[in-house]
Amino acid sequence: MLDQVTGMQVFARVAALGSLSGAARMLGMSQTMATKHMAALEEKLGVKLLHRTTRKVTLTEAGRRYLESVERILAELAEAEAAAAAERVEVTGTLRVNTPVSFGVRELAPLMTEFSRLHPALTVDMGLNDRVVDLVEEGWDVAVRIGRIHDQTLIARKLARCRLLVAGSPSYLAERGTPRRVADLSSHNCLGYTLSTALGPHHWSFGPDGSVTVPIKGNFQASNGDALVAAALAGQGLIYEPTFLLGDEIRTGRLVALTLDHPTMELPGVFAVYASNRRPPAKVRAFIDFLVQRLGPAPPWDRDLGLPG
Repeated sequence: MLDQVTGMQVFARVAALGSLSGAARMLGMSQTMATKHMAALEEKLGVKLLHRTTRKVTLTEAGRRYLESVERILAELAEAEAAAAAERVEVTGTLRVNTPVSFGVRELAPLMTEFSRLHPALTVDMGLNDRVVDLVEEGWDVAVRIGRIHDQTLIARKLARCRLLVAGSPSYLAERGTPRRVADLSSHNCLGYTLSTALGPHHWSFGPDGSVTVPIKGNFQASNGDALVAAALAGQGLIYEPTFLLGDEIRTGRLVALTLDHPTMELPGVFAVYASNRRPPAKVRAFIDFLVQRLGPAPPWDRDLGLPG
């Protein structure tokens, strides 16, 4: 009988990577064995968890619901292991953390005072940039990344969900009107994020799997989300960004979230990643466990936005 926990690990990796072969490589098993684990898990549950095509693997609706439980269970197991290890190993030294600029400033930096109180013998060195760094070559212990993890040499642990919203300022909507359909976006000034294909300056993608694509155009684009938020607040155009960037502005009414005829995408999540060539040291485990406790499963930036469960 195949181990159900291993099946859950395979399923979580497939969900994060969108690939059975990638999940198998990350877990150090053959693709055949990974497929057997998925088949055994689906048979035990009596539901289909994955849609498989020759091009990609996506989650079914049952798979999306089950993934939330799986991530919670695996996180609790990891926390239990880390707690046991923490009793044997003191968290000391310097922890080098790399994070995207906006997420690091908005969400991580405010948590570091509490984390430092918990681990007074540890120094945190936080690097903020929006490029994808090489953890091993550049000497980072851990990095926070948003969206799909493409580097299959890294171990990834999901910290939180990452939902997207389309929003505009009251002044912009009063002047240009409120779009009701994704097709309406083509006639609006849309502010594109140049580091993303799904949210970029030429088209935006909608639907759970991003399969609904609409062409957009606009007179401002940027490689940083806060720059786009600033432009949207000034009434320059519409913005399509994660809720950790938009939540505060929507709660205060400075931006208005739009409801269109297709749901917005949800990115695979916010992840902590570290090199897979060795067991993570106590300082990395302590940092990741702390973030899981503070950010998931219901991240603080989604509070009071009326998002579905």
